[in-house]
Amino acid sequence: MRRVVVPVVHGCAAPAALDLALALGSEVVLIGVVRVGADEILSAAGTKAREVRKSLRELVVEASGRARARARVLVSNAPWVELQQSLRNVNPDLLILEWPDHFRAIGAEVEAVLGTSPCDIAIVRGPIPRTAHRVLVPVRGGPHAELALRVGLRLRPPQLTVLHLTSPGASERDAPFRGLQHVLKGLPEVELQSQATEDPPAQTILDTARGYDVVVLGTTARPDDHRPTLGVVAGRLLEASPIGVVAVRTRRPLPASTTDESAGAWAISLLVDKWFAENTYQADEFSDLQHLLELKHRQGVTISLALPALNEQETVARVIRTARRALVERVPLLDEIVLIDSESTDRTRQIAERLGVPVHVHQRLLPQLGARVGKGDALWKSLMVTRGDLIVWIDTDIVNIHPRFIYGVIGPLLLDRRVQFVKGFYRRPLRVEGKVQAGGGGRVTELTARPLLNLFFPELSGIIQPLSGEYGGRRSALEQVPFFSGYGVEAGLLIDVFERFGLSAIAQVDLLERIHHNQPLEALGRMSFAIIQAVIARIERRYGGAILEEVNKSMKLIRYQNGEYFLDVDEVIEGERPPMRSLPEYRTKFGLRS
Repeated sequence: MRRVVVPVVHGCAAPAALDLALALGSEVVLIGVVRVGADEILSAAGTKAREVRKSLRELVVEASGRARARARVLVSNAPWVELQQSLRNVNPDLLILEWPDHFRAIGAEVEAVLGTSPCDIAIVRGPIPRTAHRVLVPVRGGPHAELALRVGLRLRPPQLTVLHLTSPGASERDAPFRGLQHVLKGLPEVELQSQATEDPPAQTILDTARGYDVVVLGTTARPDDHRPTLGVVAGRLLEASPIGVVAVRTRRPLPASTTDESAGAWAISLLVDKWFAENTYQADEFSDLQHLLELKHRQGVTISLALPALNEQETVARVIRTARRALVERVPLLDEIVLIDSESTDRTRQIAERLGVPVHVHQRLLPQLGARVGKGDALWKSLMVTRGDLIVWIDTDIVNIHPRFIYGVIGPLLLDRRVQFVKGFYRRPLRVEGKVQAGGGGRVTELTARPLLNLFFPELSGIIQPLSGEYGGRRSALEQVPFFSGYGVEAGLLIDVFERFGLSAIAQVDLLERIHHNQPLEALGRMSFAIIQAVIARIERRYGGAILEEVNKSMKLIRYQNGEYFLDVDEVIEGERPPMRSLPEYRTKFGLRS
């Protein structure tokens, strides 16, 4: 809801429409309109057009810079037709019309406007307070309920109540609401009330609305209606409610059946969009390192940087020096830097040791549990050899290393104590035949990880780069979740943190651009294979049944040599480590109770 439009029609005062637009906190575009009768000459409307332009200037001033006016005033015998074209040019998210004055002023029936509007519509009748304290959103779960909830949430009331009305005994059969109900569980600021009543819905809503400031509801939604209408409930409220009413209609195509449970599945976008807006940050927001240091001291936390590495002798020294110079020597934000090596065969470990960084080979840690190959095992064991309350991991192959890769991840954890886990995202240029393609990286992300999350864990569909190597979290959360040992660790952590702590516990931060060494296609295929295993393991846990057998964890690679194709088998088994807190060695070291 970034941009909303309010028509300013000659002879039509519509204060509630502008009040709602400003209360939504969006960019407000005012479009001047003069309606000329069918038997009148258009050129005679010049005076009226000047009066509208004056009104537009006054309203822009009144809005204190939060509104702008279109320069051209529409003068027409059929203003709704021309207003539609202006809406297409402006491309707003919402058109706000005041009931009933706007419809009379533009000479259009409400059914015609609802049926031909190129954008979502809100029909409002005042009063609409600039600051609403209590907002009521009656819903059944139909396709307009999402927009009603969006409008209600944008008003930012201290209390937002969702009222689900049913006939006695019908709540279990109210399939569309089930999809919406799932979303409401992820919105702690929303109070859900369910009420079974034999009274007409409009009367029940009017009775319940006493003490509220605004009622927001959807118009009638019937897939077989060729001529959309307000509906009996919205119409009655617009006529009879003593408080402000907003009736909304989305342009989203209606489902084939309003009794189908999938009719409420669209509601997940409300939860994801809200999370995306509130929990997505930019690294530049945290470039004031002194402020981060003050937050750190105020909260009394320590911070560890753990660097997983495997044969990174070309870049590891610069990564360490950059982190130490900016975040230890200049501003002591980091309390320790540790290298977690995966048995590098080059000089990675020697370089880190020469720079004074403690080095641990993860295969040699906790030897009684056995050694495993994989980055996930290194991250899991880093919990054992670090001491910070906050733990940040960044890859050591970053060519364009910058302190923002670290403080960008730390920032949300210090800013918001509800956040338990932070993922970085960035643009990833891809080198192809010596040339750099901007944004060409992240192939496994777009072709495997994000489609799987959208299908099975849609609440996580707003995560821009679920597989990024720059992320971190609170030890108190990380020690409670299992870790996959290989490429599935990132996807697994996202899912596990979400299922244990909720979507609001996850944040993401834009780290700008990241340049690193891209892997060949065959390696990406193995990575995808492991990630799919990790996601399926979480699906198996959710539904309590086995999908994969061990025999299915061998990947058949297609080879071509000497003019012939043949198969080569590569075993890619995505093992899993238990929550670190479950290990006696860990509990003893950190003085934790069982």
